Amino acid sequence: MARHSRLVDEEEETEINLSPMIDCIFILLIFFIVTTVFVEEPGIEIFKPDATVDEQLEKNSIIIAVSADNKVVYGGKEVGVAGAGARVRQLLNKDDLPVIIQADSRADHGVFSDVWSAVKLAGAKKISLSTRND
Repeated sequence: MARHSRLVDEEEETEINLSPMIDCIFILLIFFIVTTVFVEEPGIEIFKPDATVDEQLEKNSIIIAVSADNKVVYGGKEVGVAGAGARVRQLLNKDDLPVIIQADSRADHGVFSDVWSAVKLAGAKKISLSTRND
């Protein structure tokens, strides 16, 4: 009888420890959250012009928009041409990011050109124009 009760006690003491597995899952979750790239949209709707030649743009970049009524927007706020240059200069101090200008097809070419110049003077090395890809 004593032998039988000892086997029952050993079976009751056996359990699976899930703590290391849960720790690994949380570490993986934190890793994926930290390495995720967040794309910041300009905050206004832009009708991009058509282009015959296109290239995939980088996801981690500074996006500046020029609306149909020639407003220069960054992060949903109107910043103007000078403000776009200042914002790019400020962001380039942290990282060397490419700049994407999303100009509405109805915007004046002169405003787009002014934004391009301001961004170039701010120190951007890679500037791209975002177009529609149908």
